[in-house]
Amino acid sequence: MQAVDTVIRLSLHSEVALINTISEHIIGGGGKRLRPALVILSSGLFQPITSQHYELAAIVEFIHTATLLHDDVVDESAMRRGKSTANHLFGNAASVLVGDFLYSRAFQMMVKLQNMRVMDILSQATNIISEGEVLQLMNIHNADVTEQEYLKIIHFKTAKLFEAATRLGAVISGATVADETALAIYGMRLGTAFQLIDDVLDLSGDANQIGKNLGDDLAEGKPTLPLLIAMHRGAPADAATIRKAIQQGGPSELPAVLAAVNATHALQYVRDLAANEAKIGCEAIAHLPDSANKQALIELAEFAVKRDF
Repeated sequence: MQAVDTVIRLSLHSEVALINTISEHIIGGGGKRLRPALVILSSGLFQPITSQHYELAAIVEFIHTATLLHDDVVDESAMRRGKSTANHLFGNAASVLVGDFLYSRAFQMMVKLQNMRVMDILSQATNIISEGEVLQLMNIHNADVTEQEYLKIIHFKTAKLFEAATRLGAVISGATVADETALAIYGMRLGTAFQLIDDVLDLSGDANQIGKNLGDDLAEGKPTLPLLIAMHRGAPADAATIRKAIQQGGPSELPAVLAAVNATHALQYVRDLAANEAKIGCEAIAHLPDSANKQALIELAEFAVKRDF
């Protein structure tokens, strides 16, 4: 991962000073580096890691970082990972444009790999991620989203890049079609579990640990799964409170919403759903030979579900 970070920083360089400043702010601002780690771990299942794998891992992180820059503008976020967001510090216009720079730099790096399959997977993934972002935007303040519709949003918006990362590791390392498919399933299920736990932490986490304010998604009017479950399970008055909070946004209803969520055990429902997603993902790669990389992927799935940040 240190080698991946070296590639990231070398590839970030631009003659435009503001691009360097903003890119370093978000790339250097912490983060779990899960997606590039997935590229490395899945690649290492089949062959020794080379500079080509580091390049691909950095590409995936650039795409992820570009989505963060754009997300924070759309969500009007002021904090991420416990630090001020780029849009809060440098303005929306600069953040959007540097996000575009990161996307285009990622595709420049892809071309250098001279692998059309890599281009195909990542171009499709970035397109689907964008569709997921638009789907989420369309459903802001919509309290009538179904569980299935919500899962589709997170499959597109979050899990697709996890899937691409693990699929790419298999592809670039010459895995069979069956093993590539297995790793793609693992990535999709892991990404889904990861986002579901993010939704849980938004309503139960420690702000200092999760790096953002409790109830941020609710304040933005996002109908996350714990809210939808609590609304459908809760007493009419509680359901009405949650519906109002989603439709109007803002933090004023947060205490009442949290009480309703806790009373309906909605957080545990979502945790259990995330645990099942992680289990299915691990089962998909169970046939692969035992190795340190396989064990790390299994432990990563466990971490995704049990984490508190």
